[in-house]
Amino acid sequence: MNLVIDAGNTSTKLAVFRKQDLLFHSTTDADGFHKTVKDIFSKFPDIAHALVASVGSLSKRELDVLSIFCKVELLTSVSSVPFKNSYASPATLGVDRIALATAAFYTYPNSNVLVIDAGTCITYDMVNDYGEYLGGAISPGLRMRYRALHEQTARLPMLDPSPFVELIGNTTEKSIHSGVIYGISNEIDGVISEYRSRFEHLTVILTGGDGQFLSNRLKNTIFANSNFLLEGLNYLLDYNKH
Repeated sequence: MNLVIDAGNTSTKLAVFRKQDLLFHSTTDADGFHKTVKDIFSKFPDIAHALVASVGSLSKRELDVLSIFCKVELLTSVSSVPFKNSYASPATLGVDRIALATAAFYTYPNSNVLVIDAGTCITYDMVNDYGEYLGGAISPGLRMRYRALHEQTARLPMLDPSPFVELIGNTTEKSIHSGVIYGISNEIDGVISEYRSRFEHLTVILTGGDGQFLSNRLKNTIFANSNFLLEGLNYLLDYNKH
């Protein structure tokens, strides 16, 4: 039984797998991490291995607590991966992107797969039908765009994403919503179209915290999978077990 942990910029996700079956998942912040870990091991005492992918602020103390319960591996840029990594600067490749590429490699073998992770940032990651990771792109995420408009101007308010957006905003608030949400949706659609012009039979996966919010606004056909990164971590844990 495996435990995988995705420590992101804004929250930490934990998931328990038996082989490839997801049994449990939870999201917590730094304050609730210890309690969440204890609760997980009380429910699933057979967990023997854990893999941690941290792009956020998971501390050594939290890793030490985790190591009390099971063997812990930390995913890094030098961890073994099942795909061919053609990224020009592999030492700078984020562990979240490594996990997403791994999920694409195993879930859609011998396929062209574009993974879009709509989180704090939006990342685009491409694995081709030869099992080769090519790279992709990084752009500002949904809330980062709202925050930039507020913090980089004198008078624009800070807003939360709205599910009801008019193309033509007739107030400042509606104009911000239109600019951010139509802008990000058209960006994603445009990127997908560019990739589809270069790769035949392209499968597109949309994941991340804002994936569900954005999925119904896209014109291109995509598969939404909110657990894609966790699944990739589980594959990597099995791949790297000693």
